[in-house]
Amino acid sequence: MTTAKELREMSDEQLDLTAKDAADQLFRLRIQSQTEKLDAPTELRINRRLIARVKTIQTERLLAAAAPAEAAK
Repeated sequence: MTTAKELREMSDEQLDLTAKDAADQLFRLRIQSQTEKLDAPTELRINRRLIARVKTIQTERLLAAAAPAEAAK
């Protein structure tokens, strides 16, 4: 499991890759849940929360980068 602290230490490219991997895994798990029994149903929740954490950190970085530009105006 990846914590928010570990995610914040990642580069933007690593965050993009992590989000893409989690989304792919979530897709596979959803298909599997529709066609057969999941071994660990909590994996769906874990992947959804990981995607949310990554998007939150990306948004924080975007807003932090925009803040100095607005202060200069």
